[in-house]
Amino acid sequence: MSDNNLLSQSSAPHSDVEAIKHRSDYLRGTLEESLKDRITGSISEDDNRLMKFHGSYMQDDRDVRNERSKQKLEPAYQFMVRVRAAGGIVTPEQWLMMDRVARQHGNGTIRLTTRQSFQLHGVIKWNMKKLIQEVNDELLSTLAACGDVNRNVMCNPNPNQSEVHEQVYEWAQKVSRHLDPHTRAYHEIWLDEEKLVDSREGDEQEPIYGAVYLPRKFKIGIAVPPANEVDVFSQDLGLIAIHENGHLLGFNVAVGGGMGMSHGDPKTYPQVARTIGFITPDQLIEVAEKTVTIQRDYGDRAVRKHARFKYTIDDRGIEWFIDELQLRLGWKLQEARSYHFDHNGDRYGWVKGSDNNWHFTLYIQNGRVKDENDYLLMTGLCEIAKVHTGDFRLTPNQNLIIGNVTSQKKKKIQELIEAYGLTDGTAYSALRRNSMACVALPTCGLAMAEAERYLPTLLDKIELILDEAGLRDDEIVIRMTGCPNGCARPALAEISFIGKAPGKYNLYLGGGFAGNRLNKLYRENIGETEILNELRPILNRYAKERTEGEHFGDFCIRGEYVKEVHSGLDFHA
Repeated sequence: MSDNNLLSQSSAPHSDVEAIKHRSDYLRGTLEESLKDRITGSISEDDNRLMKFHGSYMQDDRDVRNERSKQKLEPAYQFMVRVRAAGGIVTPEQWLMMDRVARQHGNGTIRLTTRQSFQLHGVIKWNMKKLIQEVNDELLSTLAACGDVNRNVMCNPNPNQSEVHEQVYEWAQKVSRHLDPHTRAYHEIWLDEEKLVDSREGDEQEPIYGAVYLPRKFKIGIAVPPANEVDVFSQDLGLIAIHENGHLLGFNVAVGGGMGMSHGDPKTYPQVARTIGFITPDQLIEVAEKTVTIQRDYGDRAVRKHARFKYTIDDRGIEWFIDELQLRLGWKLQEARSYHFDHNGDRYGWVKGSDNNWHFTLYIQNGRVKDENDYLLMTGLCEIAKVHTGDFRLTPNQNLIIGNVTSQKKKKIQELIEAYGLTDGTAYSALRRNSMACVALPTCGLAMAEAERYLPTLLDKIELILDEAGLRDDEIVIRMTGCPNGCARPALAEISFIGKAPGKYNLYLGGGFAGNRLNKLYRENIGETEILNELRPILNRYAKERTEGEHFGDFCIRGEYVKEVHSGLDFHA
């Protein structure tokens, strides 16, 4: 099957999205014309599909949707713009740019994502081009932050923790660059570059993706044991750094992870990646490319709910994938090496790196950077960026590291942290510090329930139970999403809530503390009162009956609240 004209040469059925990509002329479509249309704040559905590849989703403010409809006004259309940086590291100048465009073109807030990217919300169509140009001027990009391509490559957020971490970060950057789309559409539409090739005549090429790109999004993450902040088993391609005595030996390769599913459809499920072997660092780029091309050629292009890489592997078997990968590589993977994960959360406060610079991990609830009446987080970080000579690092848990602070600058940074009351989270419960939520309402069109706006309130009430049980300082991983698409990786949490309807959630228990096991449905379609009533006796029993070192998710399985899930194929069983 041709990688450059996959759609036209296949007689198999294809979804409407595949047809849109095929006729898009390498992601151009009619986007340029749609952006110039002053009659509406929206763009066509075909162009909205293509807009994702350029790093943006069209949304509307659902809080005012009904009122605007009554007034016979079109929805309050706006765009979410995602800015990516491999490994989540940006300069102070880039942070100041993000602050500026968020205030000038967005809703005045910055959101740090679970993939170490930025999201800006509330951007109207007329401001899109100016915003993306300003992002590009500071050497960042929105291209491939969304869409059916490889997304932002994740890795350990503190590369200066050791020389191994630094090398892993460099490899994350190399993989990201290698898998970037080649289309010039982004530069023509957003950056006013002249079209240099006639892509319709076959001059333009996508050597890895082909003319119709991938069947669905593809995610890569690199973890450095014993920390698993990237939730490596949630990735389509997960890489586990194997190191000894400060030297990076290579990577264990894990494939076929993914968090998304659909309520009521047992054919969809979250899955954990399976480890298939070991490679040396110089083999990483080739393995990443060949893995992507296998998904390009064999992924389901007819049913998008079934188009993720996990289904490609589960349908054919892991041995099939290993054989196909090794055939394309022309060599065999080595046997996987031993390693150990002990957590997937962040470690807060000041830490000294291998280069003697300092790094401060700041707790940011649900990743939302904004100013409130009593907490000027956004302004405080802006003031730090003005004097900081190091970098800023977005963590996979939606927190922020003020990185590479010199000993000379540490005092000034600490003074600003104290002046603006910025926190490392030590005043909060360990549960809250290990919490994540997706954006959900009012902007996400897929949300069935609240998440970001509601989880802090629910945590207030769960913390009262923790205090009664003496568990306030015990780390438990808890996550909430407004729908089952998995943006906050809820299927790996020890406690998770997945929205079903306004105020109603499915409650899942039993995920692995280190992000190495899926959880399982415990109660379905329950509201706050029921949630608290269900959790209280379990938490109290955990406090009294846990064994030494036993995590909450493990206890939920031992206590027979849920069965252990070894594979996503057992998730609904």
